[in-house]
Amino acid sequence: MEKIDNIELVYLKPSDYDELKNAMLEAYANLQNAYWKPNHIDTLVAKFPEGQVVIKINDEFAGCALSIIVDYDKFDNKHTYKEITGNYSFDTHTNDGDILYGIDVFVRPKFRGLRLGRRLYDYRKELCERLNLKGIVFGGRIPNYYKYISDLTPKEYIDKVRRKEIHDPVLDFQMSNDFHPAKVLKGYLEGDHESNEYAVLLEWDNVYYEKPTKKAAIKKSIVRLGLVQWQMRLYKDLHEVMQQAEYFVDAVSGYRADFALFPEFFNAPLMAKANHLSEPDAIRYLAQFTSEIVNKFSKLSISYNINIITGSMPELIDNELYNVGYLCKRDGGVERFEKIHVTPDEAKVWGLQGGNTLKTFDTDCGKIGILICYDVEFPELSRLLADDGMDILFVPFLTDTQNGYSRVRNCAQARAIENECFVAIAGSVGNLPKVHNMDIQYAQSMVFTPCDFSFPTNGIKAEATPNTEMILLADVDINSLRELNQFGSVRNLKDRRTDIFKLERNSK
Repeated sequence: MEKIDNIELVYLKPSDYDELKNAMLEAYANLQNAYWKPNHIDTLVAKFPEGQVVIKINDEFAGCALSIIVDYDKFDNKHTYKEITGNYSFDTHTNDGDILYGIDVFVRPKFRGLRLGRRLYDYRKELCERLNLKGIVFGGRIPNYYKYISDLTPKEYIDKVRRKEIHDPVLDFQMSNDFHPAKVLKGYLEGDHESNEYAVLLEWDNVYYEKPTKKAAIKKSIVRLGLVQWQMRLYKDLHEVMQQAEYFVDAVSGYRADFALFPEFFNAPLMAKANHLSEPDAIRYLAQFTSEIVNKFSKLSISYNINIITGSMPELIDNELYNVGYLCKRDGGVERFEKIHVTPDEAKVWGLQGGNTLKTFDTDCGKIGILICYDVEFPELSRLLADDGMDILFVPFLTDTQNGYSRVRNCAQARAIENECFVAIAGSVGNLPKVHNMDIQYAQSMVFTPCDFSFPTNGIKAEATPNTEMILLADVDINSLRELNQFGSVRNLKDRRTDIFKLERNSK
């Protein structure tokens, strides 16, 4: 190859036809009549000019990519090339479609080895993202299959290519560009004798795709978290507790945070007036405030335009005592969550029962999960939430010693890595000398991330000063999780060996 002075990617023009035809004859030397007619190119350019691009090197035609947009629901996964192109009329193209369908990609033999195919595929991906399409689909040839046709089925051939036992120049290249085989297509391309007219349906998912909505709302990518590291101190009454809570809500909302996270049992100081009672009676005394606290938090979430995770509080239901919390959304919605695993001390001293409800919550900032303290030490719970699409896991906690805190902290960071999500933990500090079973607290609130190139090297986005009353603010990028899931150095969710193990909920 002579010296390269210039490589450019440009839109295909009808005037490029002669060069395109010659390039196709070179690229598809083993296929008969393997070139488009002038009317085909004129139609593609007229219908969808952005989908037709050419790479030129030193002003010489080097390669080309042709695409259309289709409403994929109108086709099944057994379609042929003729069907998807509307018998080569491209009447199947519609600007209202949801899938970018690859019609052709080729590079002239003299320019191969320069990774020009990768440039063409990268352009398609960028176009797909810009047009907010669900993904890219096309039928990929398997030109070396004819060598193995008497010994292997198409599926067996594809499996061996995936395991690198067989080299297929087309399929290997497409899989290396993040396209995954979805299905074998029989009779896909007439005259493709090398592939025995089989093709592999290849797909690439646009992780940035957002379903169109008629609501006047913007789905946020950058989400700001506000964590409240709450100081345990004696308060005169509920009014004083909520006055302090509103102070923190006001502070984090002033920084335009999307969430405010309070700790587990942040309202425990109210038990001081019941300290003459037994521990089980004192915690039940505290439970009488829960409904009013939730109501006040809901009003704060609306007036301060912020989603509030209330930490947790005791709640009596049919004379059974639970550790629960509420998500108060800024749109007025209120949802409840429960602590699934109570600690031995909570069961023995207070008589708390473990809850039975585990779910993710839809918010204006994506799907979130909430686990209370001890629950984060059970990896199955957060994995189930991750399977439901959780982006951020919030963990309100209460620990008295550094040992207890370390269990919560280290398990929370593990959850961020293994579930490819952000994890925010918030706890209380200080002491309550006049409340039995709540003598001391230790906490360092933190925001954890996965560990990969797009994130902090130690997996810590932000951390509060230990054992000091303060707020912690951190921005997290939800889109970075989508990239991690598809292109991360390791892919903890996608690489699970579900052929060996699986996790599922018990039905009740």
